[in-house]
Amino acid sequence: MKILAFDSTAKAASVAVCENERLLALYNIDNGMTHSELLLPMAENILSSLKLDISDIDLFATAVGPGSFTGVRIGTSLIKGLAFGRDIPCAEVSTLEALAENLAGTVGLIVACMDARRSQVYTASFFSDGKSITRLTEDRAMSLISLADELRHEDKSIFLVGDGYEMTRRAMEREAVDVLATPPLAIYQSAYSIARVAYRKYLRGEYTDDASVKPTYLRMPQAERERLERLKIKEEN
Repeated sequence: MKILAFDSTAKAASVAVCENERLLALYNIDNGMTHSELLLPMAENILSSLKLDISDIDLFATAVGPGSFTGVRIGTSLIKGLAFGRDIPCAEVSTLEALAENLAGTVGLIVACMDARRSQVYTASFFSDGKSITRLTEDRAMSLISLADELRHEDKSIFLVGDGYEMTRRAMEREAVDVLATPPLAIYQSAYSIARVAYRKYLRGEYTDDASVKPTYLRMPQAERERLERLKIKEEN
Protein backbone atom coordinates (compact mmCIF):
# COMPACT_ATOMS: atom_id res chain seq x y z
CA MET A 1 0.00 0.00 0.00
CA LYS A 2 1.41 3.39 -1.03
CA ILE A 3 0.59 6.25 1.34
CA LEU A 4 0.87 9.99 0.65
CA ALA A 5 0.98 11.87 3.95
CA PHE A 6 1.03 15.54 4.96
CA ASP A 7 1.66 17.56 8.10
CA SER A 8 1.00 21.30 7.96
CA THR A 9 -0.07 21.85 11.56
CA ALA A 10 3.04 23.77 12.65
CA LYS A 11 5.64 26.08 11.11
CA ALA A 12 7.30 23.51 8.83
CA ALA A 13 5.58 21.75 5.94
CA SER A 14 6.16 18.01 5.63
CA VAL A 15 5.26 15.48 2.93
CA ALA A 16 6.07 11.76 2.87
CA VAL A 17 5.42 8.75 0.70
CA CYS A 18 5.52 5.31 2.29
CA GLU A 19 4.92 1.76 1.19
CA ASN A 20 3.10 0.31 4.18
CA GLU A 21 5.38 1.53 7.00
CA ARG A 22 8.54 1.73 4.88
CA LEU A 23 9.63 5.27 4.06
CA LEU A 24 10.16 5.92 0.35
CA ALA A 25 10.67 9.69 0.54
CA LEU A 26 10.38 12.52 3.04
CA TYR A 27 10.36 16.24 2.18
CA ASN A 28 10.42 18.96 4.88
CA ILE A 29 10.56 22.72 4.30
CA ASP A 30 10.72 25.50 6.89
CA ASN A 31 11.48 28.69 4.97
CA GLY A 32 8.69 31.04 5.97
CA MET A 33 6.49 30.35 2.95
CA THR A 34 2.85 29.51 3.59
CA HIS A 35 1.71 25.91 3.50
CA SER A 36 -0.74 26.76 0.73
CA GLU A 37 2.25 27.69 -1.44
CA LEU A 38 4.34 24.68 -0.47
CA LEU A 39 2.38 21.49 0.05
CA LEU A 40 1.05 20.69 -3.41
CA PRO A 41 4.36 21.47 -5.23
CA MET A 42 6.17 19.39 -2.60
CA ALA A 43 3.81 16.47 -3.21
CA GLU A 44 4.19 16.75 -6.97
CA ASN A 45 7.98 16.89 -6.64
CA ILE A 46 8.22 13.89 -4.34
CA LEU A 47 5.91 11.78 -6.53
CA SER A 48 7.83 12.76 -9.66
CA SER A 49 11.12 11.78 -8.01
CA LEU A 50 9.64 8.36 -7.22
CA LYS A 51 8.16 8.04 -10.73
CA LEU A 52 4.71 7.80 -9.19
CA ASP A 53 1.40 9.51 -9.92
CA ILE A 54 -1.55 10.37 -7.71
CA SER A 55 -3.33 7.37 -9.23
CA ASP A 56 -0.67 5.13 -7.64
CA ILE A 57 -1.61 6.25 -4.12
CA ASP A 58 -3.73 3.85 -2.07
CA LEU A 59 -4.21 5.98 1.05
CA PHE A 60 -4.12 9.72 1.74
CA ALA A 61 -3.22 10.83 5.26
CA THR A 62 -2.97 14.16 7.00
CA ALA A 63 -2.57 15.64 10.45
CA VAL A 64 -5.99 17.04 11.34
CA GLY A 65 -4.88 18.91 14.46
CA PRO A 66 -4.40 20.27 16.93
CA GLY A 67 -2.07 22.98 15.72
CA SER A 68 -2.12 26.14 13.64
CA PHE A 69 -5.74 26.77 12.63
CA THR A 70 -4.71 27.87 9.14
CA GLY A 71 -2.25 25.00 8.73
CA VAL A 72 -4.80 22.40 9.83
CA ARG A 73 -7.35 23.74 7.35
CA ILE A 74 -4.81 23.72 4.52
CA GLY A 75 -3.79 20.09 5.17
CA THR A 76 -7.34 18.79 5.39
CA SER A 77 -8.46 20.77 2.36
CA LEU A 78 -5.56 19.43 0.31
CA ILE A 79 -6.32 15.75 0.81
CA LYS A 80 -10.02 16.39 0.31
CA GLY A 81 -9.12 17.87 -3.07
CA LEU A 82 -6.63 15.17 -4.02
CA ALA A 83 -8.97 12.33 -3.04
CA PHE A 84 -12.11 13.87 -4.56
CA GLY A 85 -13.67 11.60 -7.15
CA ARG A 86 -10.92 8.99 -6.83
CA ASP A 87 -12.54 6.63 -4.31
CA ILE A 88 -9.27 6.52 -2.34
CA PRO A 89 -9.52 6.20 1.47
CA CYS A 90 -8.29 9.00 3.75
CA ALA A 91 -6.87 8.72 7.25
CA GLU A 92 -7.22 11.49 9.83
CA VAL A 93 -4.27 11.53 12.24
CA SER A 94 -3.87 13.43 15.50
CA THR A 95 -0.79 15.64 15.29
CA LEU A 96 0.05 14.73 18.88
CA GLU A 97 -0.22 10.99 18.26
CA ALA A 98 2.09 11.32 15.27
CA LEU A 99 4.58 13.30 17.36
CA ALA A 100 4.70 10.45 19.87
CA GLU A 101 5.45 8.13 16.94
CA ASN A 102 8.68 10.10 16.41
CA LEU A 103 9.99 8.40 19.56
CA ALA A 104 8.89 4.86 18.76
CA GLY A 105 11.49 2.52 20.20
CA THR A 106 12.16 4.54 23.34
CA VAL A 107 10.98 3.37 26.75
CA GLY A 108 9.15 5.83 28.93
CA LEU A 109 6.48 8.51 29.00
CA ILE A 110 6.22 10.53 25.78
CA VAL A 111 4.60 13.94 26.19
CA ALA A 112 3.67 15.58 22.89
CA CYS A 113 3.46 19.34 23.28
CA MET A 114 2.66 22.05 20.75
CA ASP A 115 2.77 25.78 21.39
CA ALA A 116 -0.82 26.96 21.92
CA ARG A 117 0.22 30.52 22.96
CA ARG A 118 -0.60 32.26 26.24
CA SER A 119 1.66 29.85 28.21
CA GLN A 120 -0.45 26.92 27.09
CA VAL A 121 0.27 23.80 25.07
CA TYR A 122 -1.74 21.33 23.08
CA THR A 123 -0.65 18.10 24.69
CA ALA A 124 -1.24 14.38 25.09
CA SER A 125 0.71 11.72 26.94
CA PHE A 126 1.68 8.27 25.70
CA PHE A 127 3.62 5.32 27.12
CA SER A 128 6.16 3.45 25.05
CA ASP A 129 7.51 0.06 26.10
CA GLY A 130 10.03 0.10 23.27
CA LYS A 131 7.78 -1.98 21.01
CA SER A 132 4.44 -0.19 20.93
CA ILE A 133 2.97 3.12 22.04
CA THR A 134 -0.16 3.38 24.18
CA ARG A 135 -2.20 6.58 24.49
CA LEU A 136 -2.70 7.65 28.12
CA THR A 137 -4.64 10.91 27.71
CA GLU A 138 -6.86 12.60 25.17
CA ASP A 139 -5.59 15.55 23.16
CA ARG A 140 -6.17 18.67 25.24
CA ALA A 141 -5.13 22.30 25.68
CA MET A 142 -3.69 23.10 29.09
CA SER A 143 -1.36 25.48 30.87
CA LEU A 144 2.30 24.63 31.34
CA ILE A 145 1.81 24.86 35.12
CA SER A 146 -1.02 22.30 34.99
CA LEU A 147 1.09 19.99 32.84
CA ALA A 148 3.97 20.26 35.32
CA ASP A 149 1.63 19.42 38.19
CA GLU A 150 0.45 16.36 36.28
CA LEU A 151 3.99 15.15 35.58
CA ARG A 152 5.58 16.10 38.89
CA HIS A 153 5.28 12.68 40.56
CA GLU A 154 5.78 10.60 37.42
CA ASP A 155 8.21 7.73 38.07
CA LYS A 156 8.87 6.94 34.38
CA SER A 157 11.45 8.57 32.15
CA ILE A 158 9.81 11.60 30.49
CA PHE A 159 10.48 12.65 26.91
CA LEU A 160 9.05 15.81 25.32
CA VAL A 161 8.36 16.11 21.62
CA GLY A 162 6.76 18.78 19.40
CA ASP A 163 7.23 22.42 18.45
CA GLY A 164 6.51 23.35 22.08
CA TYR A 165 9.58 21.38 23.18
CA GLU A 166 11.78 24.27 24.30
CA MET A 167 9.10 26.26 26.12
CA THR A 168 7.84 23.12 27.84
CA ARG A 169 11.33 21.96 28.79
CA ARG A 170 12.09 25.34 30.36
CA ALA A 171 8.78 25.29 32.24
CA MET A 172 9.48 21.78 33.54
CA GLU A 173 12.92 22.88 34.74
CA ARG A 174 11.38 25.83 36.61
CA GLU A 175 8.86 23.46 38.22
CA ALA A 176 11.55 20.85 39.12
CA VAL A 177 10.14 18.19 36.79
CA ASP A 178 12.91 16.05 35.31
CA VAL A 179 12.77 15.38 31.56
CA LEU A 180 15.26 13.62 29.32
CA ALA A 181 16.73 15.21 26.20
CA THR A 182 15.04 14.36 22.90
CA PRO A 183 17.24 13.97 19.78
CA PRO A 184 16.80 17.12 17.63
CA LEU A 185 15.61 15.21 14.55
CA ALA A 186 12.82 13.61 16.60
CA ILE A 187 11.40 16.82 18.05
CA TYR A 188 9.35 18.25 15.22
CA GLN A 189 6.36 17.19 13.14
CA SER A 190 7.05 14.66 10.40
CA ALA A 191 4.78 13.36 7.64
CA TYR A 192 6.58 10.03 7.98
CA SER A 193 5.06 9.59 11.43
CA ILE A 194 1.68 10.64 10.01
CA ALA A 195 1.98 7.86 7.41
CA ARG A 196 2.97 5.21 9.97
CA VAL A 197 0.04 6.03 12.25
CA ALA A 198 -2.31 6.24 9.25
CA TYR A 199 -1.28 2.80 8.02
CA ARG A 200 -2.10 1.21 11.37
CA LYS A 201 -5.42 3.07 11.49
CA TYR A 202 -6.22 1.76 8.01
CA LEU A 203 -5.53 -1.83 9.10
CA ARG A 204 -7.98 -1.32 11.97
CA GLY A 205 -10.60 0.03 9.58
CA GLU A 206 -10.25 3.57 10.96
CA TYR A 207 -10.39 5.57 7.75
CA THR A 208 -12.90 7.71 5.92
CA ASP A 209 -13.62 9.32 2.54
CA ASP A 210 -12.70 12.76 1.22
CA ALA A 211 -16.08 14.27 2.10
CA SER A 212 -15.77 13.33 5.78
CA VAL A 213 -12.24 14.59 6.47
CA LYS A 214 -12.42 17.47 8.94
CA PRO A 215 -10.07 19.49 11.14
CA THR A 216 -9.82 18.95 14.90
CA TYR A 217 -9.69 22.11 16.98
CA LEU A 218 -9.24 22.02 20.75
CA ARG A 219 -10.31 25.62 21.17
CA MET A 220 -11.74 28.48 19.13
CA PRO A 221 -9.46 30.47 16.81
CA GLN A 222 -8.02 33.62 18.39
CA ALA A 223 -10.07 35.90 16.11
CA GLU A 224 -13.28 34.23 17.28
CA ARG A 225 -12.24 34.44 20.95
CA GLU A 226 -11.47 38.14 20.54
CA ARG A 227 -14.81 38.73 18.82
CA LEU A 228 -16.67 37.08 21.70
CA GLU A 229 -14.67 39.10 24.23
CA ARG A 230 -15.61 42.33 22.43
CA LEU A 231 -19.28 41.29 22.44
CA LYS A 232 -19.10 40.52 26.16
CA ILE A 233 -17.56 43.92 26.93
CA LYS A 234 -20.18 45.64 24.77
CA GLU A 235 -23.01 43.84 26.57
CA GLU A 236 -21.56 44.72 29.99
CA ASN A 237 -21.40 48.39 29.01
